[in-house]
Amino acid sequence: MRRGSCERELAARWEAEAVAAARRETEARALAALGQVSVDAGAAGEPERKEGEEEAKARAPARPRAAEEGDARVSPSKPKPAPALTPTPTRGLCQQGKPRGKGRGWKRSSGRRADDGGWQRVVTVDSSKAKTSLEALKISIRQLRWKEFPFGRRLPCDIYWHGVSFHDNDIFSGQVNKFPGMTEMVRKITLSRAVRIMQTLFPEEYNFYPRSWILPEELQLFTAQVQVVKEGDPSWKPTFIVKPDGGCQGDGIYLIKDPSDIRLTGTLQSRPAVVQEYICKPLLIDKLKFDIRLYVLLKSLDPLEIYIAKDGLSRFCTEPYQEPNSQNMHHVFMHLTNYSLNIHSNNFIHSDSANTGSKRTFSSILYRLSSKGVDIKKVWSDIISLVIKTVIALTPELKVFYHLDIPTGRPGPTCFQILGFDILLMKNLKPMLLEVNANPSMRIEHEHELSPGVFENVPSLVDEEVKVAVIRDTLRLMDPLKKKRETHFSDAFMDRKYRILPVSDRISAVKLKFLKLSVVRSQQLGKTVARKEDVDSKNAAGANSSPEAHLPSICLKQVFPKYAKQFNYLRLVDRMANLFIRFLGIKGTMKLGPTGFRTFIRNCKLSSSSLSMAAVDILYIDITRRWNSVTLDQRESGMCLQAFVEAFFFLAQRKFKMMPLHEQVASLIDLCEYHLSLLDEKRLLCSGVGRRGTAPDHSLPQETVPTAQSTGTIVGASKLSYSKPALS
Repeated sequence: MRRGSCERELAARWEAEAVAAARRETEARALAALGQVSVDAGAAGEPERKEGEEEAKARAPARPRAAEEGDARVSPSKPKPAPALTPTPTRGLCQQGKPRGKGRGWKRSSGRRADDGGWQRVVTVDSSKAKTSLEALKISIRQLRWKEFPFGRRLPCDIYWHGVSFHDNDIFSGQVNKFPGMTEMVRKITLSRAVRIMQTLFPEEYNFYPRSWILPEELQLFTAQVQVVKEGDPSWKPTFIVKPDGGCQGDGIYLIKDPSDIRLTGTLQSRPAVVQEYICKPLLIDKLKFDIRLYVLLKSLDPLEIYIAKDGLSRFCTEPYQEPNSQNMHHVFMHLTNYSLNIHSNNFIHSDSANTGSKRTFSSILYRLSSKGVDIKKVWSDIISLVIKTVIALTPELKVFYHLDIPTGRPGPTCFQILGFDILLMKNLKPMLLEVNANPSMRIEHEHELSPGVFENVPSLVDEEVKVAVIRDTLRLMDPLKKKRETHFSDAFMDRKYRILPVSDRISAVKLKFLKLSVVRSQQLGKTVARKEDVDSKNAAGANSSPEAHLPSICLKQVFPKYAKQFNYLRLVDRMANLFIRFLGIKGTMKLGPTGFRTFIRNCKLSSSSLSMAAVDILYIDITRRWNSVTLDQRESGMCLQAFVEAFFFLAQRKFKMMPLHEQVASLIDLCEYHLSLLDEKRLLCSGVGRRGTAPDHSLPQETVPTAQSTGTIVGASKLSYSKPALS
């Protein structure tokens, strides 16, 4: 808006605006208030009026105008009448013939809203693929006052909420609530392999996952190991639980006592599975076995950011627990805690209370344990450690999937995802990981059978209490406009003396003197209005001090990078994945070819007289052939990440002897990163010389030429963060 158009009418309405100034501010701050930005009807959040309404408004008496275009419009209780202004409507002009305000042509449905006297863009959410989480998502969006597009939108949205996988929609911008490859990564077999790699490196740190065997490829190994243990301890009578790889909601899970169980061998060829040691001594409440569903937000992959919900759900079995034996091991309502199974039990109890029923809040369980003297902080600490370690095990291969779908430098969305961790507390309160769900159920209702075959959806208050908070606060953390909004509010509510010019700089001394006299005459009216203004300002401060003032505190607690110092030493496989991705090349693939593997060996200077390039080729062929025979994805040939990790372990054990495996691997990673950093600096230097068009100077200064001393450290290379390890 322009200031000159308003000044031309200043004299005619001066006294009326003085009264307006007295109403808006107390006498002491009347002069400063004249600098506040003017807001027309469109910018204040009114929908755009139709043409007939515009004409009617034009025929009506106009409201008193402010002394300047930047001054606030406030009508006194008895405004001085002014002639109506009825200019011919023109494109881009408001009724007074001035340029139309910025927000004038925007409606609420266009993704903007009124906020603190100015238009703020509203976050848009595409919920067309939300599926079973739709109701909880709708409630969350309403609470946040965002804009939902339930049938999609031609224009890009800020956030896309998918119900199944990353590929539910073709997305090129914004944020999507799924990571590519997450569904594959948390399948029973893939998760077991990822955790097994970490157990190989850090057996004590990853003892929260039951010992597992992958079937059918490890059936003979499973049978042989069980037989060896039984021969050494005849009193050992184990129970094993068989979980189909692609199963969900308890489908296909059963218990066995011996590897020779006929069901085990009868279903393996058509349905690969994982078999685990069954946890026979779980913690019981009311004589019932239960597990915990915790919601974990993976906010970012690189850098890694993990949040855990402060509350979760506890799902109970519906038959009193007994240790498995030949008589009860087929009782699924006793041994399996899956909600989808137990809901069909006659003993299942639906309850709106968080403390009773077959589904309760985890916080109610903690409160009950606390009343019995249990150290709840220790329980939470162990659970947080379990979650961080599990995510660290999953992220290396997840990075490879991400690189395949969203290569570096190409347009694409950013990703986040809510994971469901199923955790069982043992009798000694040690948490054990059962599984991870890429698509945890976010339904907030359950089916109630009115008559045989006739069901209705009944709201579940326990589910709504936990799940809506998780979705809503996930959206709050992922809000793409949060920084802009916080900046806007900090500017809008800071002290006026820092954000507006003195009145004397904007109006003449004569006008200032006249204004002071007008303020004195309006003191009586101002006192009455000021009291109302104080009440209004207090209410406005409560409503507008923050865009999230009406919301409860965030239920998601950051655990990484908050505790990064305690867990970064575990991220060895993550660093190996970075090396793997580097040598994949630009082709969209997840497997490393023989040329890429040879380049890796050559650039990291791992070949020697005892490891020729011919031996490197044989190593590649042997490991790749074995892994390709056990992986389900046969669409492309080459070395997968897990095969690369096995080869890396072999090279580390060969290069660095007489050390624990994790130290051998760490030393080899340091060596590779060191040589690659030198190579990157050399390429950067050569590219700089090439751009200048000058011959390379071989007498470079000391700070650009790192030299390895007898101690193995780099001298004078401040840009390098790696030190060359001592070789055997």
